[in-house]
Amino acid sequence: MRLRQFLSVAFLLIAPTAYGQTSALKEVRAEGMNILNEAQVVELTGLVNGSQVGKQDLQDGADLLVRSGLFAKVNYNFTTKNDAVIVTYHVEENPRLPVTYDNFPWFSDSELTEAIKKDLPFYNGTLPEGGTVVDKAANSVSAFLAEHGTTASVEHSVVANPLGEGSIQQFAIAADPPRIASIEFSDANLTNNRAVQQHLPEIVGKPYSRVAIDIFLAEAIRPVYLQQGNLRPKIGPAEVRLSGNPNQKLPDKIPVFIPCTPGPVYQWKSVEWKGNSVLSTVTLTAALGMKAGDVADGMKIEGGLDRAKEEYGHLGYLDVKLDAEAKFDDTAHTVAYFMSVSEGQQYRFNALTITGTSLAAERIIRDAWPQKTGDVFDKAIFEQLLTRLEAHRETVFKDLPIHYDTVGHWLQTDPAKGTVDVLLDFK
Repeated sequence: MRLRQFLSVAFLLIAPTAYGQTSALKEVRAEGMNILNEAQVVELTGLVNGSQVGKQDLQDGADLLVRSGLFAKVNYNFTTKNDAVIVTYHVEENPRLPVTYDNFPWFSDSELTEAIKKDLPFYNGTLPEGGTVVDKAANSVSAFLAEHGTTASVEHSVVANPLGEGSIQQFAIAADPPRIASIEFSDANLTNNRAVQQHLPEIVGKPYSRVAIDIFLAEAIRPVYLQQGNLRPKIGPAEVRLSGNPNQKLPDKIPVFIPCTPGPVYQWKSVEWKGNSVLSTVTLTAALGMKAGDVADGMKIEGGLDRAKEEYGHLGYLDVKLDAEAKFDDTAHTVAYFMSVSEGQQYRFNALTITGTSLAAERIIRDAWPQKTGDVFDKAIFEQLLTRLEAHRETVFKDLPIHYDTVGHWLQTDPAKGTVDVLLDFK
């Protein structure tokens, strides 16, 4: 995160003019906030009404706002009247990230949130990417742990949201957390499900991590429900159920309980498409592979949307977006989908760039690439070549000795020209 933010100062009247001169601070004001209120910003400046202040004190207040990480821009102006100063800080707030507590199995999110709010009353479950307020929040959690007999420093880091878009601000203890002894589901059908049992070793016995558990639930448990037509299951959040004296040393292995409610099974009713012109409604509907009365297999639906995008990719439409809106009838237990299509533009192949390999290997790859400059780009050809390079390299290079671990690959589009370059980097 960039903490070197914009700071400007406008002096409306000259008082106090020298760093050694001071005047009484009559009032501190703040403008431009969307999340914080004026009183909260004023408190962050560290300035107190009635105190003697000079120019440096006003500047220090602005610096504190910048270092907090909460603000992208800070500037201020002041006026004086009867030797008393009124200062106004004009701020622009930084975006906030949702906060997650990764490996604190002994405490609920609400307990950790309240620990932070004691020191940061404005805390609402979100924080900026960095700054003194993030450090202070981590220290608050660390102090809370110490009060409850757990000595561990708390780290914070910005990581990609494993279950959605954007990033999150993740708090975690630096020490090794307890390991997961077992996973218990409230839904007995999950406990007896063979596929679920096959996935349990991915999480049982591993260090306790909320992120790891959430990913497990999304990738191993949610698909089980979706395949059965349970399109609106309630899964989690995970709970740690410890018994015994809470003042004794915590166990090295802990049981995890997952509340799960499958919800009703839905049947497929219909699908409507809008915004499509390149591909027909018949073609797109066929890609879904669903007909009225079928169990609405959520994984099949998701796969069908991927196949629809692949159909567009065959024709050079790389920016296509499919927005699905499900309409549930909870009386008939049916679901109808309304698909909004944004096709974007068609791209044509421009150039193939290859790095990290020999000239001989490069010539072979170019010979294996069938498209010519100006051809409508077929994404399937690109993906087929990648599969051969990553899993069946002998089908490309034959007897040529070649060694690489990975193939970096990108499609670099130029919307202005309607062209796409294929980039391959061997490592």
